[in-house]
Amino acid sequence: MPMTDIDHIAEIALQWHQVGRQVALATVMETWGSAPRRAGSQLVVAGDGQMMGSVSGGCVEGAVIEEALAAIVSGQSRVLTFGVSDDNAFAVGLACGGTIRILVEPIAKSGLREEILADLVAAREARQRVAYIVNLETWERKLARFGGRIDERFRKDQTGVDGAEFIAIHNPAPRLIVVGAVHIAQALLPMARACGHAPYLVDPRGAFGSAERFPGETILDAWPDEALGKLGLDARTAVVTLTHDPKLDDPAIRAALGSPVYYLGCLGSKRTHAKRVERLTAAGFEAGDLGRIHAPVGLDLGAANPAEIALSIMADITRALRQRA
Repeated sequence: MPMTDIDHIAEIALQWHQVGRQVALATVMETWGSAPRRAGSQLVVAGDGQMMGSVSGGCVEGAVIEEALAAIVSGQSRVLTFGVSDDNAFAVGLACGGTIRILVEPIAKSGLREEILADLVAAREARQRVAYIVNLETWERKLARFGGRIDERFRKDQTGVDGAEFIAIHNPAPRLIVVGAVHIAQALLPMARACGHAPYLVDPRGAFGSAERFPGETILDAWPDEALGKLGLDARTAVVTLTHDPKLDDPAIRAALGSPVYYLGCLGSKRTHAKRVERLTAAGFEAGDLGRIHAPVGLDLGAANPAEIALSIMADITRALRQRA
């Protein structure tokens, strides 16, 4: 899955530790006011000073790295709090005044144990919803799965502090499956990646979905129902159909409607969508199912070219991901 290093900090931390490097992991616990990185953002620091990821910016990040190196030496975890005024915000990496709390943990028997980190990484790789929970009073650590008292945090993607516990939510990385290797897809796929989604392109027409037209992209040269079945559809997946061809779009739509995908958008006018609804109704889908379809796809921005249409689609996908209850 094409993701950036900043999305794989837990995996990098485990890898560094397993090759014998001394490692500490810093995680944003909560923020107030301005903060360039949201709760759950991570930074991994090795004993030789190498680092990956980000928890803030400016001198805040420098101070976190120093504390991480100290935690590696002492083997003790610590909670850092940085609060700044509007006047001093820019120098420490904040747009304006705010407060940020950061948990720094060495990967060690007295800190974040290797076996817990390995289980966390395994769950992430299996696209399971998992939470890493730290009791800030006793330093007891554990993992929790979806299906319990913190389900609302999973649904809202909400890392934070609850009483004495820090709860770091690790939802599967969002994915975007685009059906139709058209001009809009050429703009949409890199845009989705920049927004943190792993993009996939599905089109059985080899001349359309070629590596020359989509360099570096993951392309599935298969019929949509087969491709979506292979990828698997879950609650962290968005599907967008762009071909205007019922032979290609409709199988993908039917598969998406039979799954918990969080977004399903279809290109086409209102008239085109009305015909689409007729076909799907005849296929046995009910009004509640069809109401899940965003059509015409994208926010109404008055888009006038493929890139602007892609922008409107990605904006609507982001709204659906971040604002759902």
